[in-house]
Amino acid sequence: MVNLEQKIKLSVLGQDEAVSAVANAIRRSRAGLSDETRPIASFLFLGPTGVGKTETAKTLSRELFGDEKALIRIDMTEYTESHSISRLIGAPPGYVGFEEGGQLTEQVRRKPYSVILFDEAEKAHLLIFNAFLQILDDGRLTDGKGRTVNFKNTVIIMTSNLGGQYHLDDKLSAMDIQAKVFEELKKFFRPELLNRLDQIVSFTQLKKENIKGIIKIQLDSLKNRLQEKGYTVTFGESVEQMVLLYGFDKIYGARPIRRVIQNKIEDELALQILEGKLISGKKYQLGFIENRLVIK
Repeated sequence: MVNLEQKIKLSVLGQDEAVSAVANAIRRSRAGLSDETRPIASFLFLGPTGVGKTETAKTLSRELFGDEKALIRIDMTEYTESHSISRLIGAPPGYVGFEEGGQLTEQVRRKPYSVILFDEAEKAHLLIFNAFLQILDDGRLTDGKGRTVNFKNTVIIMTSNLGGQYHLDDKLSAMDIQAKVFEELKKFFRPELLNRLDQIVSFTQLKKENIKGIIKIQLDSLKNRLQEKGYTVTFGESVEQMVLLYGFDKIYGARPIRRVIQNKIEDELALQILEGKLISGKKYQLGFIENRLVIK
């Protein structure tokens, strides 16, 4: 726990303040300074798309619970109607879906040690927020079958893109952006919910050097996967330049990078491997010439 910041920063770049805020809250809980009847920690992650909010949640699940599979992800755009509470916690007896249980409660019952990510939380119906309040207050939730589900060993993360447009306005200072985002926040989130969270964490727009670092991380990941299959590859500078050219988007942040690597590099590599043109045990240098992948 002492080095939690450093571990998160290996995969989340350019968000030092946000990472420190998260790590401090986790350490307070692990040191026994937090209320033990509530979840380990609870956060609202704010910021534009593609800046590291979800990646932080994934990293926390690895570092706290040893496995990325400990991440439970709930898309709140699917819970905008009043009746959707039944899908989340389970339908009451006599209603359709009673036997299936709730999408949230059943997952937490199976994985009580987990990070729960409520994506785009502001889209949820008011009744869903009532369930959030019970989780944050008591560390438990009663499902449709009347059973109590324990959330005391979970980390709760809600994300929101509210105010993301302000990060694109170069005329606004960091303080101006934060003030405007918090004004937006008050329109969608009830004060009693915000006051129960351990930390509201702001993620900022990524800089170009951060994007370059993320590209390197993802290319290294591909290199390691290929190495496991017996293919040793190195990427020339032209590869990183190509991914930067097509993978960086001011609106979507680092999110397009993965797709560009898949479409521009992995697709061609897969074809070469299946055709037998790449031979296990050999070394290959990859580069781009006139927007075409060249393998030597």
